This record gives sequence, structure tokens and C-alpha cells, in this order.
Amino acid sequence: MNIHAANTTTASLPTAPMSMRKVAIASSLGTTIEYYDFFIYATAAALVFPEVFFPALGPVGGTVASFATLSIAFVARPLGSIVFGHFGDRIGRKRSLVMTLLIMGIGTVLIGLLPGSDSIGVAAPIILVILRAAQGFAVGGEWAGATLLTAEHSPIGKRGRYAVYPQLGAPLGYLFSAGAFLIVSTVFAGNDTFLDWGWRIPFVASLALIVLGLWVRLTVAETPAFTHAQAVAAEDGEKRTAPFLQVIRHQSREVLLAAGGITMQYSFFYIGTAYLTSYATSESGMGLSMNTVLVAGVIASLILACTVIVAGRLSDRFGRRNTITVACVSGVVVAFALFPFLDLGGAFVFFLGLTAVLIVFGINFAPVGAFLPELFETRSRYTGAGLAFALGGVIGGGVVPLLAPALDARWGGIAVGGMLVVTALFSLVCIRLLPETKNRDVISGAPHSAATEQAAVDVAAATPAVIRAVGEEH
Repeated sequence: MNIHAANTTTASLPTAPMSMRKVAIASSLGTTIEYYDFFIYATAAALVFPEVFFPALGPVGGTVASFATLSIAFVARPLGSIVFGHFGDRIGRKRSLVMTLLIMGIGTVLIGLLPGSDSIGVAAPIILVILRAAQGFAVGGEWAGATLLTAEHSPIGKRGRYAVYPQLGAPLGYLFSAGAFLIVSTVFAGNDTFLDWGWRIPFVASLALIVLGLWVRLTVAETPAFTHAQAVAAEDGEKRTAPFLQVIRHQSREVLLAAGGITMQYSFFYIGTAYLTSYATSESGMGLSMNTVLVAGVIASLILACTVIVAGRLSDRFGRRNTITVACVSGVVVAFALFPFLDLGGAFVFFLGLTAVLIVFGINFAPVGAFLPELFETRSRYTGAGLAFALGGVIGGGVVPLLAPALDARWGGIAVGGMLVVTALFSLVCIRLLPETKNRDVISGAPHSAATEQAAVDVAAATPAVIRAVGEEH
């Protein structure tokens, strides 16, 4: 069989059901751990860090500074996507994912052990920024690797269904982080222990989850698409261009438009999970108790998880682009009405507002796990998908949460809602300029057909033989 021809005509290599289930569990568990680490920081930035690390700045200044450290991670994400994308495209998805998990986990534990400003002065916020940047660096490489792990194993027609598993890391991570803070704040209610050291427990406890995540990821096989691409490259003896340069030269349009298309998902998620937590608990906002807000977050995260599962499956039927379009249009409506609705006051109103924001996010977020990998070539897919995802976070996850407290202080919540409307419209324009990808083969990029289905079986059988031949030759 001509393996070169197969590289340009084959459909996704099939994976056994048991193997696919294992891949799904590994990808979702890994991203859940990393998102948990990421979101406990966001929760602490809203509830704790203004007093622990920025007490001299006052309530508003401390909140702005705290959210600024949250934004630092999004600036570091593109660099992480380039570095880990290089390794992921060259030495494998699996190895790169192990590195991201270790960096993220170590950074999280060290934040939990970091003394406050009252102990070490200005060094505390400086170290906090460095550790936060390390978290962002790791997450920049984590998401693309986890999604490729499922997308490149998944059969055509079910890629949206399986690619939601790493996406479930977001709602599950939020669930566990809100739950962890809820337990700690309840146990230490009514005294200063929570601010003194109780908030540190969720950070240090992540160490156990990291060990579990590493064990699971080390047992998963490399993806068939990457293995096949490596075999073909070895047989050809081609001199490969650096993945980052390959993406910039040939697919920069896809990177920029995809980044724009997912900007609103970041803005909606971090306004919902971080800023609204601060808004709801502040006296100038809704004046709700910390525990009330955390309980609302736990329930809303469960609804978000269901939304992600449903939206991912719908994207297999109606298309990735159409599903994301629905999220953008819905986002305009929800953002416009959000803060006037929250001004009605009360815990149930907050829960409904938070849930609406997260549902919009979930509809946008679910198809992205399949959509971004399908946009890029196999040899630079890790870099391209990761870079697009990270760049979308610079504005949506970095700039938007940073501006929100200042906008609210000057013009009220309606200004924050207006900012969300702008990000939703921007994402809508970008996503409509991209092609539909649900029927693309993740190896060749060609549309799927009955003929390529048989070719996939041929390649699946031929690839191990090619790998053995290359090994004997070298």
C-alpha cells in the first residue's frame, strides 16, 4: 500500500471502544485537575487575595490588583502554547501533557504555601505573580494536548461527542473548586482562620489529584494520527519546519479568526466564575454571603456540565460553526439583560443570572474541542489549536476581567454587560468567517466519504508495519 497516498486521503483512524473510553477518562480527568487548580485561584482572587496580598490598596484597589494577577496567566498562555505545542507536535501529545500537569500542580501547591503581605511584604505579591504566570504557561499547553488526545482518537461523526470530555474539565474543575471553598469556609465560619490559612487547604490538597492525573495520563497510548504522521515523516526523511513557523506561514488566518471566535467564551466564563463571585459578595453589589454564592456556583456548574455534553453532540449533527453561532447570538441577549436582572437582588436571582452566563459559555465551549483540531494540519495541530485557544484568552480572559471592576465602579454593572455584548458580537463575526469542519478527516483535512472510511482501515493496518520498518532502517 502507498502510505503517502494514505496520508492525504484517509479518514480518522478507528479506535476500539474500550480504548476510546480510556482516552475520554484520561483527557477529562487531566483537564479537570488543571482547571481545578486554575479556578481555585480565580475563587481566591475574588474572595481572599485582596486582603491577604493587597490589603494596602483598599477594597476596590485590592480587587483590581487581585484580578490583574488573574489576567497575568492569560498573557503567559500563548507562550505556553508555542513551547508545549512544539514538543507536542514533535515528540507526542502524551509527553507534553505530562509536563503541563506537573508545572501546573507545583505552581498551585506553592501558592497555597505562600506567606501573605503581612509576613514578607511586597515579595508576596511578586511571587504570586510569578507562580500565576507559571500556571498560565502550563494551561497554554494543556488544553490543546488534551483535546487532541480525544479528537485524534475519535471516529468521524462522533468527534464532537468525544471531544467534550476534555471540555468537561471546565465545569468539573469549577464544581470542585467552588465545593472545596464552600467546605473550608463553612468549617471556619465566624472566625479569622479562613483568611489566615483555611483558604490554603484547597491549593495544597490538589497535590493528591496531581498524582492521580499523572498515573492516568501515563497509561494512555499516543494518538493514531500523530503516530501515523511521524511514520510518514520518517519514511520520507523530510526536514521538518518548526511547528510554530509552519502555522504562521500557512494557517495564520485560521489562528486569528479562531482566537476571535472563542474570545466570548473566556469573557463569559471568567465574568461568571470570578467577577460575579466578587460582585455578589460585595456590599456595593448584591451583598450575598460567601456560602450562598458558592452553593449557587456548585449547582450552576452541574448545569454547565450537562450543557457541554448536549452541545457537543449537537455539533456533530448541526455543525461546529452553527452551534457556536447560537452561543454568540444568545450571549448578546444574556449580556444585555444580565446586570439589570441582577439588580433585582436575592440569591435566586444571582443563581439564575450565573446559570444563564454559564449556559451561553457551555454552548460556545463544547464544540471547540473538535473544531480547533479540525482546522489545523496534523504536523502543526498542537501548536495551531493551542495558540488560537490561548490568544482568545488574552482578551476574553485577561483584559475583560481586569476591566470589569473599574467599569463597574465608574458606570455600574451595565457597563460590564455592555463589554460582554461587544465580545459576543466580535466572536460572531470571526466564527462566521471560518469554514465548517465537522466532516473533516483529522489526518488529511479532506472531507469524509465512504471511500476514505475504507482507506482508514487500510492505514490503521499499515501504520504499525511502517513504524517497524523505519525502526529497522534506523
